[in-house]
Amino acid sequence: MDDNNRNLILAMVLSALVMVGWYAFFAPEPPPPADPVAVTQTQGQPGTAPATPAAPAGQAAPSPTLIGAADDPVLTAPRVAIKSPSLEGSISLAGGRIDDLLLTGYRETLDPNSPFVRLLSPTAQPRLTTKGTPVAPGADPEVVVQKPYYAVYGWMPGPGIDPALVPSPATTWTVESGSTLAPGQPVTLAWDNGAGQIFRRTFELDDKFLFTVTQSLENKGAAPFAAAPYGILARHGKPDTQNFFVLHEGAVGMTDGKLVEEKYKDMVKFDPVGGEGPALVAQAATNGWIGFTDKYWMTTLIPAPGQAFTSVVKYAPGADIYQTETRLPVQTVAPGTVLSSASYLFAGAKEWETINHYQQTKNIDRFVDSIDWGWFYFLTKPIFRVLHWLNGMIGNMGWSIIALTFVLKLLVFPLARKSYVSMARMRELQPEMEAIKARTGDDKMKYQQEVMALYKSQKVNPAAGCLPMLLQIPIFFSLYKVIFVTLELRHAPWLGWIRDLSAPDPSSLLNLFGLLPFAPPAQGSMLHSLSLPLLAIVLGITMWLQQKLNPAPTDPAQKMIFAWMPWIFMFMLGGFASGLVLYWITNNLITIVQQYSIMSMHGHPPQLFGNVRDSLRLKRK
Repeated sequence: MDDNNRNLILAMVLSALVMVGWYAFFAPEPPPPADPVAVTQTQGQPGTAPATPAAPAGQAAPSPTLIGAADDPVLTAPRVAIKSPSLEGSISLAGGRIDDLLLTGYRETLDPNSPFVRLLSPTAQPRLTTKGTPVAPGADPEVVVQKPYYAVYGWMPGPGIDPALVPSPATTWTVESGSTLAPGQPVTLAWDNGAGQIFRRTFELDDKFLFTVTQSLENKGAAPFAAAPYGILARHGKPDTQNFFVLHEGAVGMTDGKLVEEKYKDMVKFDPVGGEGPALVAQAATNGWIGFTDKYWMTTLIPAPGQAFTSVVKYAPGADIYQTETRLPVQTVAPGTVLSSASYLFAGAKEWETINHYQQTKNIDRFVDSIDWGWFYFLTKPIFRVLHWLNGMIGNMGWSIIALTFVLKLLVFPLARKSYVSMARMRELQPEMEAIKARTGDDKMKYQQEVMALYKSQKVNPAAGCLPMLLQIPIFFSLYKVIFVTLELRHAPWLGWIRDLSAPDPSSLLNLFGLLPFAPPAQGSMLHSLSLPLLAIVLGITMWLQQKLNPAPTDPAQKMIFAWMPWIFMFMLGGFASGLVLYWITNNLITIVQQYSIMSMHGHPPQLFGNVRDSLRLKRK
């Protein structure tokens, strides 16, 4: 077997390992059927373990107690509307919590009439899904139930303070100023404990996804009053997740520069802390944030930069509630004075440009790392930045992926050129290698020794052909990560039938790409991949053409591997995101042009079309 064929086989094997690794480790697990009992409103009401005694002054306060199912007034309490260019919803005066939020810039499906994405919910709410998992026998397979998910703020009593004198998550607030929370229109809620202390909570909202929440405590009493502000994100029950190994969904945060990522399944395994159940507690000295992330959406508590706080990630087993908390130190308010505590709440879509803007303007430490960049973050981040810039210039993500492929091929061109030049040099040595083979006969060891000596004398590196492929593997995974996790690719069209580059090609050979009057297998399923989407067929053809740049091996086993490999890949990649398949097709076409041109310049043009004709002639025979 000559070295050109050896390198090509090695490249094919490496590619196959990439595919096998994907299906073994990265493919999604089948989503479990939802429990119809678990999605009822009665089970979805707030509740958690009781709070432990208050901490001494200057220390972080313990966890507050959320509302219990029996006394939850959230369903009947008055509400304050939220209205902005990006959000719609309301704040419940029961607890003064933000528990109703729709993302008006995003819809559940490609259908322009489908519902807006719901981020926060006070009770169990129906929500569309593309997974097709029924919530109960006979239910609509496209509907699941989103359980209660909300943000609530408050105060914990300091030493010697009666808990009844601070507002609880069940306290009904009154509107002191404002009527609708909107950009430039803050709303202030107030509660008077009747003992000389007035608590206020002011909400402000920008035109995207950032709330500013200012809690103040005015002490009109005759004695000092100690209390500690807190913020809570509560999520009832495990949410419907993607279940992808390559994607993090769960708690996410930053504590003094250290990234925190905890999946829901790991939160229930934490060691118990006091009477709070399983919890992970960390002290942030100057900067940090904590919250929950989905694939495309996120809700995050962000204390003011420079403010020390206690970050908590925990699970309440009895109530089945996942929680993240920010607890600020206990502070004492002297008579006649006011204590204020400001923080941010991010509740919205994980748009890179928006999150990066908040990181820069609000000094939120490493906020862009809330996007799951993965193990190859050192490649994923710059690849996304280039893709984002190209999309800003071109205005179409499909053409931007094609342009990005040219950029990446340009960066690795020196290695590719060295590889193709090496192939051309090895073709020059073919007569001498044939002479060595005739001279050594069946002595394979002697043949290899003399061939290696020939390479050394002629300064030819047979491994040079593998370098571009080895570099291609991390680039492939990084680009897949970008296409899979970044919101900018969600529902991004290219042309014609490709309306979502983050999803598999919806076409299918089974119905002649829509000409026959029946639907192909469900998009994203294994059967859909086997039904041969159009992009997968084009990919198989380009891989076959690329293979024909090299002469067919004489060994029958090798010839069979070469003959089947492009078509195996065609079936395997049919279920991948169409943006990734588009990248691979473009990469193959550029490689064909590069290899043909460079080898021709060195006097050894590949007999591409001759090889194709010979292959077709052999198949006809």
